[in-house]
Formats: sequence, structure tokens, C-alpha cells
Amino acid sequence: MTDQPLTTVMTVADGVARITWSPGEPVDVVRREVAAALMTHARVEALVDPDDVSGQRIATWSGMRREGIMRGLTIEGAASDRIVYARLASDLPLQEPEGFRAILNSFLPRKRAIGQMLMRDGDDRVLLCQLTYKQDWDLPGGVVEVNESPRQGVTRELEEELGLTIAAGELLLTDWLPPWSGWEDALCLVFDGGVHDASLPERMVREEREIRSVAFKTLDEVRELAADFTTRRIESALARAHGHGSPFSESGRF
Repeated sequence: MTDQPLTTVMTVADGVARITWSPGEPVDVVRREVAAALMTHARVEALVDPDDVSGQRIATWSGMRREGIMRGLTIEGAASDRIVYARLASDLPLQEPEGFRAILNSFLPRKRAIGQMLMRDGDDRVLLCQLTYKQDWDLPGGVVEVNESPRQGVTRELEEELGLTIAAGELLLTDWLPPWSGWEDALCLVFDGGVHDASLPERMVREEREIRSVAFKTLDEVRELAADFTTRRIESALARAHGHGSPFSESGRF
């Protein structure tokens, strides 16, 4: 006798059910079981193998949102990763546009955004920060927070780390950063911070936990102090500030 696809629901904690299904189970069956479980539970979750593309599709179209990856679970005696999907009783119905968008938003790719500012003095030297958590120098700025615009993010970073209130000007460069040394890929947006008096670093209030020193540097000094990809980005942003080059680069290269 051929085994039939099977869906099971088990309570794993107070108000939490975990659903599993065998390969070949129709999506509508899993969706019905999720809905039924939510009649008596606040949350229904599923743990899906990252290599199980079909299982990920079933979890998604049965109304569960992707929440992240649980690493190193012991499954059948071996350490394995599992993608966590879940649906809450309070989640909006799939047939409502906002509910459907929330499902899509949970698994579509997301990019890290970094906001930086190109600030120069009258001799076209570039303001660089010597950071406490890495050896090479970099432009002022940092990672943009969730629901924060890149322009707001770089302005906030300057206020927090340098005690400066300078509005970000024109977007000079969007630089795509490929995956590197444990980091996933990201987009770095370099804004024009204008031209300032050479004494500006003396008036800054550094966040000493992150910034060792700040100084205007010539392009030759940038090449000595910054990582090669940072140097390329600065060169590209400088070119844009002088009306040359492309507004988009990949690791600083046009």
C-alpha cells in the first residue's frame, strides 16, 4: 500500500502549534490545517529544511511568514539548520492586500544600506574617520536603520559620532558592495557634505567608543589609510562632486 501524504499538528508550547507535512501534500490541505490550528493556538509554526524548496513554497502559500533561520538544531543525530515559518492568529487574512504583502515582505530579498558623507576642505582634502573597530579609515556615516531613509541615517550618524549637524546634500554615488569577509552584499549611498574650513575636526565631539580620530586627508593619504574598495569609492564620489563619472559604481568601479 502506498503511503499517503500526511499533515500533523502538535502543540509544542502554551498557545504554540507546530505543523509538519510529508512531501507531496497539497498546499490547500496545509492551509486548512494551519487555519484550524489557529482556532485553538495563537501561533502555528513550521521548521523547513533550507534545501527543501517545495516545503518553503508550501509554508509560504499556506499563509506563514518567514521569520529567520534556526541554526544547529539536532535532527536525526546531526546538526541541521531550519527555516522558521509562522502564522499568528492576529495576522491579516491572505485575501487582504496588506496581509498578502506581509507574506511577500517576509521572504523577498533585503539589502543592507549604508549612508556616508563626502566632506572636503578648501584644498579638496577628504574628511576621514579612524575607527576603533577596524584598522582602515573610512568616510563618516554608518548603517541605515530599519524604516530610516539613507539621508536621515547619515545625518544621524554624524550627530551621534561627530557631534555635527550637517544636512546631507546631493546624492553623489550609489556603490554596490559585493559579499566580503562574512558580510552580505550591501548598497552604500554617498552624499555630498559640502566644503568646510580645515579646522572643522577640532570642533567635533567624537564618540570615542567608535571614532579614534578625524582628519582631512589628501587623496594620496586616503590610498594609504583606507581599504582599496573604500579608496575607489572615495575617488568615484570625488569625481562625481567635480561633475565627472557615473552616479553608480560596483565596489567603487564605474
